[in-house]
Amino acid sequence: FTPVCTTEFVSFAKRFEDFQKLDCELIGLSADQVFSHIKWVEWIKDNLDVEIPFPIIADNGDIAKKLGMIHPGKGTNTVRAVFLVDPEGIVRLILYYPQEIGRNVDEILRAIRAFQVADEHGVAVPANWPNNEIIGDSVIIPPPNNEEGAKTRRGADNCFDWWFCYKKLS
Repeated sequence: FTPVCTTEFVSFAKRFEDFQKLDCELIGLSADQVFSHIKWVEWIKDNLDVEIPFPIIADNGDIAKKLGMIHPGKGTNTVRAVFLVDPEGIVRLILYYPQEIGRNVDEILRAIRAFQVADEHGVAVPANWPNNEIIGDSVIIPPPNNEEGAKTRRGADNCFDWWFCYKKLS
């Protein structure tokens, strides 16, 4: 573990309830032995007054290799990674960060919310959602897959063109 890892674990711990509200489980993985993890978690509690409420997998490097977390030219050090796995066990998002940049918990929570909204409503979410520069907190309606559908959308409210329509969620 590193100082950056420590800041990340503290950030995830402080936002743990936000993940729970989204019905999302957190699991940490570190290429250190379980005894190192025990001491690290104790150090965080003793020095930063933060309890780590999620499990940490002790990896000898096998899992990290299988998940593509050891990048060429980086030796045996793992990159920082995020894997969002849906309830069906499908990996929906993989984010890799270099060792010198910590993960952004707000962006990870945004991605989880975005997947849940997209799946529930059959829509897509725009860049920087829910604060998109063009359509705000609206979502994008998938483009039609036939000519008739495209014709009905021309000139419709909340459509910039037949292929770019949006709506507010209730």
